[in-house]
Amino acid sequence: MIQTPIYQRSSLVLGHILKRYKRFLADVELEDGSVVTAHSTNTGTMATCWEPGDPVLLEPSANPKRKLPFTWLACRREGVWIGVETGIPNKVVAEAARLDCIPGLAGLREVRTEVPYGEERSRIDVMALDREGRAVFIEVKNATLRLGDQICFPDAVTERGLKHLRELQAMVREGHRAALVFFIHRGDGTSFDAARAVDPAYAVELDRAAGAGVEILPLRVRMEAQEGVGWSLTWRLDGLLPWVKPGP
Repeated sequence: MIQTPIYQRSSLVLGHILKRYKRFLADVELEDGSVVTAHSTNTGTMATCWEPGDPVLLEPSANPKRKLPFTWLACRREGVWIGVETGIPNKVVAEAARLDCIPGLAGLREVRTEVPYGEERSRIDVMALDREGRAVFIEVKNATLRLGDQICFPDAVTERGLKHLRELQAMVREGHRAALVFFIHRGDGTSFDAARAVDPAYAVELDRAAGAGVEILPLRVRMEAQEGVGWSLTWRLDGLLPWVKPGP
């Protein structure tokens, strides 16, 4: 476990979610009773992440001209904070790579982000060199779906995710390293697996990628909320969850 915070967001606003609609919109009642519409960056179903009335943390926009003045970052469901903003995992993993503290990926250097690569015109979330000078391609996925005691990905069928799995396998065939970090963005659950009933094709391709040498890293992240002058969120790394597949 990495005790030092990897990433932080501050000056956040507490509210209670009323509804989510049109994928990108969420109505939230603030503590003063006013209702605002916040932007949601998460395009998935967000199943098991929230129910009406749950506490949420919003980040005010620094741009006074933005149409939606808040972005929805996190929700508290059954006593657990869940990260629903999909850009944060990339930032946390990139910073952890710069600090060389990603479990299972020791010795990273020369870290870059959003690097174009592959035959399917993708962009890798994080790219670095390892101790031997090999390129390491790191794709990051925000995993928030809870099924029983497992945290799973995806929460909806993902053609884009399939493409990324194919691209990572191609990098391994070319002699590079490739890793898929499943960013476990909630504090419950004891293991990880693909959401096999949600997207069977993704589950099959994930198993194939692992067999081809893509490193699968279900990264447990501890997200803590604190109240002060406004609310803040901090992110620490707690190690890797076991990948537990269904039995025969």
